[in-house]
Amino acid sequence: MRWKFKPEPNPKKVAVLAKVLQIDTTLAKLLVQRGIETFEQAKDFFRPNLQNLHDPFLMKDMDKAVNRINTALQNDENILIYGDYDVDGTTSVALVSTYLKQFHKHIATYIPDRDSEGYGISYRGIDYADEHNISLVIALDCGIKAVEKIQYARKKNIDFIICDHHTPGAKLPEAVAVLDPKRTDCPYPYKELSGCGVGFKLIQALHEQKGHSVEELRPYLELVTTSIAADIVPITGENRILAYHGLQVINNNPGTGMAALKNTIEKKNLNITDVVFGIAPQINAAGRLMHADFALKVLTCDKAEEAQKFAFQIHQINEERKDLDKKITREALLQIENENDENRYTNVVFQPHWHKGVIGIVASRIIETHYKPTVVFTRKKDVLVGSARSVRGFNLYQSLEACDDYILQWGGHKYAAGLSLKPENYEAFKNCFEKTVKERIKPEQRTRELHIDAEIFLSEISMKFYRIIQQMAPFGPGNMHPVFAASGLRDNGLSRRVGTDSSHLKLHIIEGANPKTYPGIGFGLGDLFPLLQAPFRAAFTLDINEWQGNKSLQLKVKDLQKDPS
Repeated sequence: MRWKFKPEPNPKKVAVLAKVLQIDTTLAKLLVQRGIETFEQAKDFFRPNLQNLHDPFLMKDMDKAVNRINTALQNDENILIYGDYDVDGTTSVALVSTYLKQFHKHIATYIPDRDSEGYGISYRGIDYADEHNISLVIALDCGIKAVEKIQYARKKNIDFIICDHHTPGAKLPEAVAVLDPKRTDCPYPYKELSGCGVGFKLIQALHEQKGHSVEELRPYLELVTTSIAADIVPITGENRILAYHGLQVINNNPGTGMAALKNTIEKKNLNITDVVFGIAPQINAAGRLMHADFALKVLTCDKAEEAQKFAFQIHQINEERKDLDKKITREALLQIENENDENRYTNVVFQPHWHKGVIGIVASRIIETHYKPTVVFTRKKDVLVGSARSVRGFNLYQSLEACDDYILQWGGHKYAAGLSLKPENYEAFKNCFEKTVKERIKPEQRTRELHIDAEIFLSEISMKFYRIIQQMAPFGPGNMHPVFAASGLRDNGLSRRVGTDSSHLKLHIIEGANPKTYPGIGFGLGDLFPLLQAPFRAAFTLDINEWQGNKSLQLKVKDLQKDPS
């Protein structure tokens, strides 16, 4: 693993901020690195305020969307809330349908089947709307490239409002309104909303037009926060405000469905990481192994007993998903090892029996072991369907584009994509993908990279230091949990390997002449135990260790290296 230190910020700005906020220079440095240079900016950062959300009507077509919905409500039209089967889409449908059902009874929901309909707006979904006399469809987290499908809907006199956050194509669909901050002609100041975030801006516009405050929409922020966490969008700007308040809702006053999902992971106070790895996979599992309607039922349920029943079902589905992706990952890794070619620049694997719903997860798991762009294929009827994942900094999209001759259909972005091909083209695709990646990938992109915020002395660490860092949460892309490095470290003789397979390290660290011992845990670092025999350096975050009711600070070690000095 290569360590990459963030650039040193302007020392004058650091000194001024440290003085104004009465904090030490290391903490001030972390803030300046995040673009926080004044007292007012720090105030907004540490105390995000819903009043600082942007005016939703700054978004292109928002006025058209609100007018069309109001017309539908006045005319008692049937409205369909349509969203994708992943977490972002499911939470979006739950959000908008729950809001509109307060004052309109003709609201239906539709989530496409992952296996038979695939991603985005489907012809089957439009036919469903036509068969049920639905004249307005609000599409969430999808639709920005559904040009032909929107034309098909227009012929059936079905209007669409599209709420999406993906990058548009050369031509926009001819919908009544297209809400997408990534439109080149959209002046909306914040471009990184999740799909559910765009849905929230829509209900914010509807609500504020009625003369109500955005504060009244706080209960919906648990859904927006779940989408932000699951979709790995930057937790900056508006997303930070939404996530900050949404976590408060999840922890202090969750809705019936969210409370039921929380009960399955048995943790009272959740952070963004808990949502990413605890709540989101359960919602996702329904769409992967059964149907996302199961997740929608729990998210919109208002009866506690019923919500608990649905949550338990989803929990069981997720446990099945975990077993399945572990099994398939083992089989895929064995396939790679049997090929015995460490010089390859890619991983491409296939088995016809692998479950389509988990191959994307498996591709990500493979990269954890073999850090290379990866494609995992399974078979669906007479074609192979695959899920591709990339490594940091490498544009997967361009390599797939270069292999277009061997692909039936594909779509995605820089780091993830889905594709299908004829079985007879598998080997040709595999060779082409290897060749194009080899030609394009840079040497530094073939090594895992650890970004480090600052080098510190362990003696700087205190509970006050830790508490201020925790106030920088919620953490995520654009505001990652600070990673520190410290040098000149030694083992006090008590460090050891732990875990059933000795794969982890329990550390007891001494720094220089300082006699104090600093405890640490290094998950998955058991193989680095020999480094402790000589002076070493460590990269780590700060964590709280709870044992028998006692809380103490510990280093959560990310990597160890021989001390270069």
